[in-house]
Amino acid sequence: MATVKILIILIPFLLALYLGRSIIPFIYLISFKKRLFDPVNARKTHGHVIPRLGGVAFAPIQCCLMTLAVVIFHKYNFLNDLHLNTGEILPMFLLLITGLVTLFVVGIADDLIGVSYKYKFIAQLLTATLLPVSGLWINDMYGVFFITYLPPWIGMPLTVFGVMLIINAVNLIDGIDGLCSGLIMVSSLILGVLFAIENAWLHAIFAFVTAGMLIPFYYFNVLGASKRRRRIFMGDTGSLTLGFSIAFLAISFSMNNKDIKPFSEGAIVAAFTTLMVPVMDVARVMWVRFSNHKSLFEPDRNHIHHKFLDLGFSHRLTMIYILLIALFFSVFNIVSVQFISNNIVLALDAVLWTLFHVVFHKVETSKKAEPAITLNKNTQISYSEA
Repeated sequence: MATVKILIILIPFLLALYLGRSIIPFIYLISFKKRLFDPVNARKTHGHVIPRLGGVAFAPIQCCLMTLAVVIFHKYNFLNDLHLNTGEILPMFLLLITGLVTLFVVGIADDLIGVSYKYKFIAQLLTATLLPVSGLWINDMYGVFFITYLPPWIGMPLTVFGVMLIINAVNLIDGIDGLCSGLIMVSSLILGVLFAIENAWLHAIFAFVTAGMLIPFYYFNVLGASKRRRRIFMGDTGSLTLGFSIAFLAISFSMNNKDIKPFSEGAIVAAFTTLMVPVMDVARVMWVRFSNHKSLFEPDRNHIHHKFLDLGFSHRLTMIYILLIALFFSVFNIVSVQFISNNIVLALDAVLWTLFHVVFHKVETSKKAEPAITLNKNTQISYSEA
């Protein structure tokens, strides 16, 4: 039985990886021939044209493989001895696929011709509403802020807000090569393992499918620069669908619903800790914009990856450090909730996150305060002389 359980998640993972590896080069070729490039401007971290439709591969792979998985599990009563109640969770996956298709259409339209933020906001709102409609919503806070059960009239709007926050956080963190795809890949793998431990097999499959399809994209996005004309971006098509995917997984794990998985005291902290970096970063950026009396939706260079880059870190190191920070918080929280309360864990998170930014700000300030020294070919000045 252990071998069968491993195959349940390994086969979809390998299929997703294979499909991603097969489709992304084809998308790259079409994008390059049709000159569908990401624009170059002052906020961009790249200095030449790069195709940006890599995310077109994501939703079709997820929808096809999950439809196949749902049919096999539900229609043929596959692995009935695992006590998988597909009847209760089937609507959740059907509306998940509906939401992915909706955001896929909006994202590809935005990548090709541009879509105003108002219409993207409406699409995100409608898509986020699909989760409570399907029966999936945050119904228990597990003692966070000393709150337990949440009635539908509070939990459902909170779920819609949470989904929209996550979608936008994932979209905004997509600023340098490998960062967005790396964060979602790490989150999907962690949540996939947690779902598998709880025998929530359809959710585990979706998590591993998401991680599997991101591996070839990560390769082309990060290592494509070393290959002649092979680098590609995911675009809004990718970031929107990935945001919705990881929001679905996080809310599914945090929901107190025995048809999804057994009750776990630290479920809500474990679920959302994998998204701590993008969500807390976008919250900080919004606060900074609000404090400076700027539009909350006005683009700037105040995200965590911009700060690393401004300190002189390379794109590759910036991406690696942020992924390590996200991995640290994930492991720290998932282990900590087994021994201490959710409130204490979240308080420790807030302290660590604040200390990180305080130190970061001091280093950034001291670096900016260093006097600029201009040298010409006839002048030599040592740091001690300066």
